[in-house]
Amino acid sequence: MPYKPSVFLLAFFLSFVAHAQENLPLAEAALSLTEQQVTYDPSYFAIDYPNGDVPADKGVCTDVVIRAFRKIGVDLQQKVHENMKVNFQEYPNLWGLSGTDKNIDHRRVPNLMTYFKRQGAELTPSQYPEDYLPGDVVAWRLGTGLTHIGLVVGKKSSDGLRPLIVHNIGAGQVLADCLFDFKIIGHYRYGH
Repeated sequence: MPYKPSVFLLAFFLSFVAHAQENLPLAEAALSLTEQQVTYDPSYFAIDYPNGDVPADKGVCTDVVIRAFRKIGVDLQQKVHENMKVNFQEYPNLWGLSGTDKNIDHRRVPNLMTYFKRQGAELTPSQYPEDYLPGDVVAWRLGTGLTHIGLVVGKKSSDGLRPLIVHNIGAGQVLADCLFDFKIIGHYRYGH
């Protein structure tokens, strides 16, 4: 009897292909950020709202994610701020704040993680490279206890096994083979 692929497997494959193509603009936007010279600077900045950004030559890991999404028409500053205003108690209270701050809330990794989760974009982190598609957002806990975030792009490591990440961990907005360098604490596929 000839093998017939199940409808479930076919649907899964088509969904996988559709997502990979759907989020390619986000992955390409992240790659384009590596062409900019950016100094790592975690300073607090008063910025415009909506569509505010820190100075173009400065930024941190969250700014990579924010800038990439903005390039495809998604303003995470506004989306996070509006969600936090209505659901402030659902967000981490790590900074002792009693209300939102549209200048900084979206620039904090735990807040982005909470926002993506609240939007139904959370996936289970895994140690399988094939689970990470272009445009996926990944969050890590660094050895120091700090959190970090970056974007998966459509390029692979030199051995062809791992997807590369665009992030800023201190050396500017760079492309790196770092997916499994730290403990993954968040994996998100946010379609907006």
